[in-house]
Amino acid sequence: MRLKNLYILSMLVLLTACKSGRSVVGSTTAIPGLATKDIIESHKMASPKFKTLAGRVKVEYEDESKTQSITVSLRMEKDKQIWIKASILGITLAKAYITPTRVSFYETISNTYFDGDFSLLSEWLGTEVDFDKTQAILLGQSIFQLDRTTYTSTVYNNFYRIQPKKPLQHFIHALILNPDNFKVASASVSQPEEDRLFAIQYGPYQALGEDFYPSEININTTDGDSRTRIEVVYKDIDLNAQVSFPFTIPVGYEQIKLGE
Repeated sequence: MRLKNLYILSMLVLLTACKSGRSVVGSTTAIPGLATKDIIESHKMASPKFKTLAGRVKVEYEDESKTQSITVSLRMEKDKQIWIKASILGITLAKAYITPTRVSFYETISNTYFDGDFSLLSEWLGTEVDFDKTQAILLGQSIFQLDRTTYTSTVYNNFYRIQPKKPLQHFIHALILNPDNFKVASASVSQPEEDRLFAIQYGPYQALGEDFYPSEININTTDGDSRTRIEVVYKDIDLNAQVSFPFTIPVGYEQIKLGE
């Protein structure tokens, strides 16, 4: 597995604070004419409310050269830190530690590591990434900054479809929300000029307490002739348990110099 793809995998499965306000009670049928501001506010209110999260995740990764299935241990302290360990048959393949200001990860096959900020990482990956986007993907929330003044909504196949009122330069994106819980059903971001596409689809959500969490995430990316498919299945989720976030880059590993 190429190092960049391994990092993308870690970020997406490793990788919005809740706002107070009025939300709309969900229903099995999308309501035509429901105000965009109410849909957006209900989605923001659907962000899970927890302090810590620990989970076990099965990940299937496929690109042009191989298909691989691994187990990922995921730990989160909401809005503060995300910890991931990817392994096969008990052997650690990679670890990542993410905070709002810093990204650190290493992988054992190539004995390499990265330790830096999101600006360098975004430049290397060719798309903007940050802590909030990583957390949002893991929790079934929007990676876009939704605002009623710049977005519009329609009912599409019994879902709420959210799109910008004016197309963004170099980007095309859309967000599909479930009518019953206002969580993300699917989302896509494309850069036609760069021949890039990121598409994500969520399976049924699981109710834990008063909130909804993903049970399955399917991700497809295209970058020119490169194709990547990632399937994420949450096996266990434990909320508000006491967890630790151990992370130490092994001695002797070679640092990745992004941009060189």
